[in-house]
Amino acid sequence: MKKYKRGYTQGVFDMFHIGHLKIFEQAKDICDFLVVGVNSDQLTFARKNKKPVISLKERMEIVEAIRYVDLAFEVNDPDHYVHVMRNKCDALLVGDDWKGSEKFNALEQRLSAHGVDVVYLPYTKNISSTILRDKKDDSVDG
Repeated sequence: MKKYKRGYTQGVFDMFHIGHLKIFEQAKDICDFLVVGVNSDQLTFARKNKKPVISLKERMEIVEAIRYVDLAFEVNDPDHYVHVMRNKCDALLVGDDWKGSEKFNALEQRLSAHGVDVVYLPYTKNISSTILRDKKDDSVDG
């Protein structure tokens, strides 16, 4: 039996890479049902001041096709708390690069009042959509 019944994770999942896959795999290892929020283009632009390379429709198709993901939906509200509570999750699963941040320290307190754990999963170093975007921009077109 897995430690959690329902786990929630959220991200842009642009230029899908091995780091994304590992987060889903590790999350599914500890929860029975994995819920994934995929940030909308508008939310991504508001938070990162750049648009995703891959359209929301295609990012949703990719995430929904991953065998570890049980439910995926578009996210327009950046508040993880809302999505965790709405989906009746007992764990929020995030990369350990967020551990100790002011945002997630506050979120841990809010969620723990409802019996929800924040679980930090090992972040895959040296890979991100930003790194891939930079490599793409640096490449020489033939």
